[in-house]
Amino acid sequence: MNPHDDNARISARLADFALKLTLDDIPSAVRERAKHLILDGIGLALATSAFDYAGIALAAMRELGDGQSTVFGKSGRLALRDAMLANGLLVHGLDFDDTHSRGVIHSTASALPCAFGLAERERASGAEMLTAYIVAMEVSTRVGAVAQSGFHKVGFHPTGLVGAFGCALAASKLMRLSPRAAMHAQGIVLSMAAGSLEFLEDGAWTKRLHPGWAASSATTAATLAKHGYIGPEAAYEGRYGLYSLYLAEGAKPDLSIATAGLGETWEIDQVALKPIPACHFTHASSDAAIALHREHALAADAIEKVVVRVPGPVVDVVCEPVANKKRPANSYDAQFSIPYIVATGLLKGRFTLDDLEPSALADAAVLSLAQRVEYEVDAESTFPRHYTGEVIVHTRDGRRFAHREAVNRGSSDRPMTNQGIVDKFHDNALRVVSRERADRVRDAVLGLERASVADLAGILRQPD
Repeated sequence: MNPHDDNARISARLADFALKLTLDDIPSAVRERAKHLILDGIGLALATSAFDYAGIALAAMRELGDGQSTVFGKSGRLALRDAMLANGLLVHGLDFDDTHSRGVIHSTASALPCAFGLAERERASGAEMLTAYIVAMEVSTRVGAVAQSGFHKVGFHPTGLVGAFGCALAASKLMRLSPRAAMHAQGIVLSMAAGSLEFLEDGAWTKRLHPGWAASSATTAATLAKHGYIGPEAAYEGRYGLYSLYLAEGAKPDLSIATAGLGETWEIDQVALKPIPACHFTHASSDAAIALHREHALAADAIEKVVVRVPGPVVDVVCEPVANKKRPANSYDAQFSIPYIVATGLLKGRFTLDDLEPSALADAAVLSLAQRVEYEVDAESTFPRHYTGEVIVHTRDGRRFAHREAVNRGSSDRPMTNQGIVDKFHDNALRVVSRERADRVRDAVLGLERASVADLAGILRQPD
């Protein structure tokens, strides 16, 4: 089948793009942005390593056996797929990682562990790792965008579900598969792709595993395909393909998005960076609350009620169930809670990792105000292009204050600069490593085209 035929399978066309792509094909600005996204992910991984769930997950992985693959920021090594699972958790654990708005996917959290892990094993160059990372990013974001925000509506988490397909092609590239084998890898991983949103009900830790599982599953699928294992060819458009199985009946995915602009337009340019450690759907509302704090500095007891206007599709994620959102049981609950995040912004003028600590989650003034936070669907929202938010405060003496964020900070229309990403990296990395080591990691990542992955891995494993 000719992959350039308009009737060719989507998996064949994506495989053709992935296997033929070279670093020279990619504009220099896109390559530079990709390296900064990798840097952001590694900084987050270092910061996450200090949290209890990270230690528990790593202990579990160690029980499964040692190996030769690097875990970000750790001296010990794991088996390849276990290291991918751990590294995905470390990148995604704080929910502070990048988001492709149209695909609604945290794409680096799966792309980086997959590209890094296989590049290390294959003794690849930094340039080869960077190219494979960009393949995973470009494919996963497009595959996610096809669903038109529909995966969340039926309880699936696109980061795990869709990340597996981009990673299958990154793995195929690094393992030098044939076009047909790369097509089969996508079909094989269709039976492995997963990611449930049930964690939203009780703050469970499972979401943190999704991107690493995507990377690990993709590596399994590509290895099976390399050895001749046959997968379905219609992984995406088939009767039981991705969109038929994982979207609600009556949903209208736009299949053309999967291959639109391949090699000409770059979805990495549309990846948003997170300025606060919470679900991206909350960011505009958080910034609106912080703006009101700076302008009016209202005391908690002066506020009668707060109304937050949010896009309709995000209500189930960050506003419901109401009781859970108004009194988060743990840090993960808090990161997906409009009432808690808005109350924190109004009273403290910030939302940082410190606001996810147990003492912050028990703050009586914040919890009291959170009980008075309500939501409305924002009829003027431009979601999913922008994750809008508006906060309206009604005071006990009859005043009304409002602030709207029509374009969320960090989005492609209001992007974080590359220097801003470096600053964020240092803010996160310096929580657990020395300045000297953080600088070495920065230099290695930003010079990736001229380095070996083995050199980067050595720096990441080196203890302070």
